Amino acid sequence: MTLSTENLFYSQRLKMTPPRTEDVQTMLLWNEDPEYLRNVDTDIAIPYSEKQREEEGETKNKEVYFRLRTQEDEQLIGFVVIHSIEWNNRCGQLAIGIGLAEHRNKGYGTEALKLILRYAFHELNLDRVGLDVISYNARGIRAYEKVGFQLEGRIRSAVYRDGKRYDRLMMGILRSEWESL
Repeated sequence: MTLSTENLFYSQRLKMTPPRTEDVQTMLLWNEDPEYLRNVDTDIAIPYSEKQREEEGETKNKEVYFRLRTQEDEQLIGFVVIHSIEWNNRCGQLAIGIGLAEHRNKGYGTEALKLILRYAFHELNLDRVGLDVISYNARGIRAYEKVGFQLEGRIRSAVYRDGKRYDRLMMGILRSEWESL
C-alpha cells in the first residue's frame, strides 16, 4: 500500500495546527464581533474570558480540534473541529469558525472545510460528517453545500434572535459522496 504524500494538515493557503499560547489574544478579538458569536453557536452570544479561551481547543477522545492559520504568515484566522465522534458508527459532527470579518468572504471557510473533510475521511476513517447551522447563516450554508453537504432536515423555530425565530438546519456528507466530488 502506498501512502499519499499529500500533507494531511495543509491546503493551498491554510494549515491546521494545535492551539498556541499566543492565540488567546487574537481569539479575544473574535469576542467583539457579534456576527461571529451569533453564527458560531446557537447559545447566548457572550464573550469568553481569557481563561476560557486558554482552555479551549484540547483534543479529546471524541473530538479533534485544530486552529486554522494562513500558510504564508501563520496568522490565526479560525478554528475547525470534528466533535461528538462515535467511533463505532464512524460518524462525527463538524464545527468551524472564521474569527475576524477581514478573513471572511475570501474562500478560507470552503478551503478549511475541504481540509477537515479530507482529514475526517482519510485519517479518522469516518463514514459520515454532520453539522447544524442557523438558517440565517447564508454564507455558511453556501460553503457547506459547495463542499458537498446536503440538507438532511431542520429543527423548526429553534433559535430566537432579535425578536425573530430561526430554524436550525441539519446537514451531512457521506464519505462516498465526498469521494465522488
